[in-house]
Amino acid sequence: MTMGYLVLETGDVFTGNWIGADTDISGELVFNTSMTGYQEMVTDPSYTGQILTFTYPLIGNYGWQKNDAESNQIQASAVIMNELCKEPNHAGAKSTFEDELIRQGIPGLEGVDTREIVMQIRRHGTVTAVLTKNPELVKPESLKKPPKDGRYVKQAAEVDHTSYDSADGPHIVLLDFGHKHSILNALLQQDAAVTVVPFDTPANEIHRLAPDGIVLSNGPGDPMELTPIFSDIKELSLTYPTLGICLGHQVTALAHGAKTKKMKFGHRGGNHPVKDIETGKVWMTSQNHGYEVEFNSINSDDFFFFLKNVNDGTVEGFKHKHLPMIGVQFHPEAHPGPNDTAYIFNQFIDTVNMGGHSLWESMEA
Repeated sequence: MTMGYLVLETGDVFTGNWIGADTDISGELVFNTSMTGYQEMVTDPSYTGQILTFTYPLIGNYGWQKNDAESNQIQASAVIMNELCKEPNHAGAKSTFEDELIRQGIPGLEGVDTREIVMQIRRHGTVTAVLTKNPELVKPESLKKPPKDGRYVKQAAEVDHTSYDSADGPHIVLLDFGHKHSILNALLQQDAAVTVVPFDTPANEIHRLAPDGIVLSNGPGDPMELTPIFSDIKELSLTYPTLGICLGHQVTALAHGAKTKKMKFGHRGGNHPVKDIETGKVWMTSQNHGYEVEFNSINSDDFFFFLKNVNDGTVEGFKHKHLPMIGVQFHPEAHPGPNDTAYIFNQFIDTVNMGGHSLWESMEA
């Protein structure tokens, strides 16, 4: 086995066995607490530019599945794990996890003390790190923070319009900041016709598509990098029923005058409890984000927060008081339990089908 090293900007160094592609890589070091779904995680475009640490100790047990990817390629820059299964046992596996890392040019480490990595991130906050075979050549203090030029969204988002027809359902424009396939599939399962367009498509061009509703997807990076499109987002959300998810939630809030801030180490996992303030109902949610909407920053004359994180009280959802506009920080399409927050899509499509004139109703307890 070839030894590899994860060098943090704090000066901490972690040693493991090199797996995947033979290339050094740097990026923002994050962790995910989910116990399953490693394929969905690494192919989630929200991880673009990040080194992903799995907290669950066993990765690769069921191999690489044909239909489990959330995009067309691995999006994480590198992966860190405690133990890699090299001989998966699953009828649907078309290859091993490491085979895909090699094929797609993604490096990684296994045999690493991932618990200590998480403790360091929780202590210092999200840090920059480099994966290398030559740690003596790395100066931790010189590691650069992720760029703030929107390059990761441009890398993750589609560049062309893609249409999915439906004979009966409403027409939804999915504004793509780096969408997960499961968001598109959730809309298609509602019998919607969907047109996926790049995140920076001008509002007048979207008007020509004659949508019945707008969905703003998840994606990577700092939402403030997208300031140039805020005016278009505001115009669209004031015109059509709008649902913002994850980064789309943050961008919608920013477009209407709210503020966002970087979290210490973010929310990334499949068991984040979210409370509906109106009903008292608590939902288990899947999340992947490093920024949050500031509670006191949004205009209370037009908006109100109706969902909060049980663990830290951060904003998880807002509604417009007079228009069919909603933003949720979690992923309603990725319900980790039997139903959970999939009702968000049901409410959105119901509102669209009613011509956008109904106000959002909370799920009954």
